[in-house]
Amino acid sequence: MAKEKFNIPTIVNNDGCFDLQFRKDTRHERTNSPTYYRWKTQFVVTANKNEIKTLQKIKKILGCGEISVSKDQARFSVQKIADVAQIIVPFFKKNVLANKKKSDFNLWTKAVEILYKNKGKNLAEWKKNEVCMLMEIHKSSAKYKNNPRTPKWLEMAKAFSKNC
Repeated sequence: MAKEKFNIPTIVNNDGCFDLQFRKDTRHERTNSPTYYRWKTQFVVTANKNEIKTLQKIKKILGCGEISVSKDQARFSVQKIADVAQIIVPFFKKNVLANKKKSDFNLWTKAVEILYKNKGKNLAEWKKNEVCMLMEIHKSSAKYKNNPRTPKWLEMAKAFSKNC
């Protein structure tokens, strides 16, 4: 039997996720525990912890990301916006995904462009339409998710751009 070719897009079509979220982070170690809000994007592939070698191979091929294991699940994720924008997006533009995952990726790519362009900027310094675009992308991408979560802090994101 011929050895099956290792195909990252096929794995991602089945077990990958292009995640966009608005997060609330509280710095408890700082005086008065200041709270920060931010948009975050990440690329994730999950597998049973017995299949961790698959995730290690993906990490080696892509040259970025982290692997973690909790309970019975292993998780490969790329969270650094530079790695997402410069490695993950070009990889999947070249290695095309299928159907829903392709549509989800195309939306997510627009969000990555906005986040990468605004890297290091305070959210208050962003163009209002960019925050609105991220909220629309987040809302639109839910239809491509198997188990979409209710966004926790999206109402707070609206406060940063009152015209959405």
